[in-house]
Amino acid sequence: MSDSNQIESALRAHVTSVKEDLMTGVSFMIPFVTIGGIFLAVAYAVGDTQAVFENTGSAGWFLAQIGVAGLTIMVPILGAYIAYAIADRPGLAPGFLLAYILQQGTVIEEAAGVIGLSGGGAGAGYLGAIVAGLLAGYVARWFKNRNVPEFLQPMMPVLIIPVATMAVLTPIMLFVLGVPVALANQGLTGFLESMQGGQAVVVGLVLGGMMAFDMGGPVNKVAYVFSTGLITEGIYAPMAAVMIGGMVPPIGMALSNFIAPHKYAAEMYENAKSGVVLGSSFITEGAIPYAAADPLRVIPSVVAGSAVGGAASMAMGVTMPAPHGGIFVVLLSNKPLMFLGCILLGSLVTATVATLVKPDFEDRIAAEQEAANATPSDD
Repeated sequence: MSDSNQIESALRAHVTSVKEDLMTGVSFMIPFVTIGGIFLAVAYAVGDTQAVFENTGSAGWFLAQIGVAGLTIMVPILGAYIAYAIADRPGLAPGFLLAYILQQGTVIEEAAGVIGLSGGGAGAGYLGAIVAGLLAGYVARWFKNRNVPEFLQPMMPVLIIPVATMAVLTPIMLFVLGVPVALANQGLTGFLESMQGGQAVVVGLVLGGMMAFDMGGPVNKVAYVFSTGLITEGIYAPMAAVMIGGMVPPIGMALSNFIAPHKYAAEMYENAKSGVVLGSSFITEGAIPYAAADPLRVIPSVVAGSAVGGAASMAMGVTMPAPHGGIFVVLLSNKPLMFLGCILLGSLVTATVATLVKPDFEDRIAAEQEAANATPSDD
C-alpha cells in the first residue's frame, strides 16, 4: 500500500472513530434533552409562557424547573460521554466538568478578560461540550496508556488520570479554546435568533435536505446534533425543520407507493404501510428500502420533499422543543397544525417527484436486464 493510501486509510479510520465517539455522547444526551424539552413545553402550556418562572410554587413553575435542569445538564452529559467513549471511565469526570465549566458565562467572560477579549457571557454551548469531550477523552486515554508502578495502578482510573487530565486541560480550555468557541457559539446563536425571510428558508432547506440525504447516516446526524444542541440555547425552530425533514422520506415514499404501486416491486407495498408508521415516529430509516432499490431516483425525491418541508417550517416560524417523538409530540409545537401541514407538504412533494421520475417497475427491470445482456462478457 502506498504512503498516500495509508494516510487516507488512517484518516478515514480516525474520522469514523470521532463520529462514533460523538454519537455515543449524543445517544446518552438525548434522554436529558427529551425530558427537558417536554417538561418545559408542558410548563409553558400549564402556566403563563411569559411568567412561568416568576410564578414560584405553581405547577408550571415546578415543571419548568425540571425542564431547565434537563436542558442544562444535557450539555455536560454530552461532553462526559464523548470522553467516556474515547477513554472509558477515566475520561468521564473530566469530560463532564470541562463541558460544565464552559457553560458558565461568568467564568468565560472573566477568562476572555484575562486574554484581552470581551464577550462569551452565554457560555460555549454544545460546541464547547464537543471540544471538551474530545480533548478530555484523548488526554485521559494518553495517561491511561502510560506504564506506571503496580502500586499506582488501582488509583489511576479514579484519582490520578481524572485529576491529571483536569490539570492539563483546564487552562487550555479556559484561555485558549473556550473563549473562541464561546464567541463562535454566541455568533451562531445570534444569527439563528435574528433569521428572517430568506435566511430562515435557506437554513430550513439545508437542514431538511440533510436529514433525507442519507437517512440516518452521518449527514443526517450532523443536522440532528446541530438542532438538538440549539435547544439548550432556547432556539427551537431548527429542531422543527429537522424533525419534519426526517419524517417526510418514509411517508412520502409510502404515498408514492400507494398512488402508483406499478412503479414498485410488489413486496414494497407492505413496506409502505410500515413506512407511514416509521415516518410518523420520526424514524427516517423507514425510507431506506426504497433508496436501496433505486437510489438515483429516490434520494433526490426525498431530499426535495424534506427540503421543502423544512423550509416551509422555518419560514412560518414553527418550533419544536422536543428532540424526538414525531407525531406523538406534535402538540408541543407552537403551531401544531402548521407542523402537520409542513409534513404533509413535504411528503406530497416527495411522492410527486418519485412518482414522476420512476418508471414502471417491470419496464425498469426489463431495461436493466437488456443492458446486462448487451454488456460483453469477459469470455
